[in-house]
Amino acid sequence: MVVVSGSNSGPLASQLAESLGWEHHVLETRRFPDTEGYTRIPTETIEAVRNEPVVLVSNTFPDSGIVETLLMLESLNDVRKGELHNLREIGPQTLPDVGKGIILAIPYFGYSRQDKRFKPGEAISARAIAHLLATKCDGMVVLDIHAPEVLQDLPVPISFTSAMPELSERLQGTVAPDFILSPDKGAIDRASQVASLIGCEFSYLEKTRIDAHTIVHKAKNLDVAGKKVAIVDDMIATGGTICRAAEALRNQGATQVHAACSHGLFTGGAIARLLRYVDGVHATGSLSNAVDSIPGGPALSRGVHEILDKLDLKPQ
Repeated sequence: MVVVSGSNSGPLASQLAESLGWEHHVLETRRFPDTEGYTRIPTETIEAVRNEPVVLVSNTFPDSGIVETLLMLESLNDVRKGELHNLREIGPQTLPDVGKGIILAIPYFGYSRQDKRFKPGEAISARAIAHLLATKCDGMVVLDIHAPEVLQDLPVPISFTSAMPELSERLQGTVAPDFILSPDKGAIDRASQVASLIGCEFSYLEKTRIDAHTIVHKAKNLDVAGKKVAIVDDMIATGGTICRAAEALRNQGATQVHAACSHGLFTGGAIARLLRYVDGVHATGSLSNAVDSIPGGPALSRGVHEILDKLDLKPQ
């Protein structure tokens, strides 16, 4: 069986292939001078893609990632259907259809935070993109998505997998925290899971809106004096909430504060900003970043096995 990737998820695809014990092939991707995308399955990869189920690892972020993912899925569908017609008449033009077997693994699902409609006329972007992708694959694996419920009604099976076990192992091995803090109630399930795996206390910050432009975060039931604290979330963007929380934790006597997440967007110099407030930043490689220290491959592997079972597709 084979794992394939394009331009945005190569290292994580290699991790996944290693976890599964499969081959990893890199598809050809580039851009024309007018910035339009181009994808192709190399000739030497066609047989591998047709022989058994294939997993495409690709992010839907930034917007160019959505286009690249769709184009690679289209190429995979054509090759598996045996539709190889080409103007240069290279190789066989048609082959037998080998049937279903395309699994899309998305390390970071772009638009995942656009999961609700706040005003009439707004698109629920996460749902729209997921349904578009689902027309081109037989199953999907998504890593630590912000709000899984937005993708519950897809026409293909989906696995919501998580890197929290690997995140817990990383924190336990390098930090040994005494306390896990969630930045809000929305991430409390993840924080409580990490705390349970490590065997320590946890709590969360409560958001209070002061006015249209001001939100205050207050901690509940905290006793962090003399303790090492890890703040755990699904993603970190600007890092502002983490910095404010870290400052409050220091004032309450925490000896160390660390930030850990699955998805490190780290916009606008976030890592440098965070390191002025915390002792360490830990993330997976779902997005390319300088603090990639948590393996995402094992989590994706668990999701792939789940989808293979749901599709009744077993490695030959």
